[in-house]
Amino acid sequence: MSNNRLAKEQLVNEIKEKLQKAVSMVLVDYRGLNVEEVTELRKKSREAGVEYKVYKNTLMTRAFNELGIKGFEDYLTGPNAIALGFGDPVTPAKIISDFAKVHDKLDIKVGMIENKVLSLEDVKALADLPSKEVLVAQVLGGLNAPITGFVNVLQANIRNLVYTLDAIKEKQSA
Repeated sequence: MSNNRLAKEQLVNEIKEKLQKAVSMVLVDYRGLNVEEVTELRKKSREAGVEYKVYKNTLMTRAFNELGIKGFEDYLTGPNAIALGFGDPVTPAKIISDFAKVHDKLDIKVGMIENKVLSLEDVKALADLPSKEVLVAQVLGGLNAPITGFVNVLQANIRNLVYTLDAIKEKQSA
């Protein structure tokens, strides 16, 4: 087997491993971005725990096919890059979407969460969601509110009882 073919097989295996580990993915067309802009996007992605890589379309197609992931065939044309998220599923969409708002040459093509293909609109909607930590805090705050109200009601009854007993004591001592 030639070295070139072996190298390609290793790259396909690398793509497959990353896709299997990733909880979400966004495919973008980076045509028109200059080196500084791509470097900035890579830096922002790395800081957020997102891996931004450029692979050949044929290698990505082979990796998707070997994993049985359908729906990307039409999008793997032209210069593509892939943003892979391994933690919060919203992060790749948020990083790419925020960057695309500032740099209009970056085009979001398609996304994926847990092997489900997301359209451009779905990726943008996902990017508008708050992060996982914020959502958890909101849910916990919502769960905590009724409990806090209940405690305040109980405290008010006890406080009123104390005021009543104090008033009776004052009346009896007078």
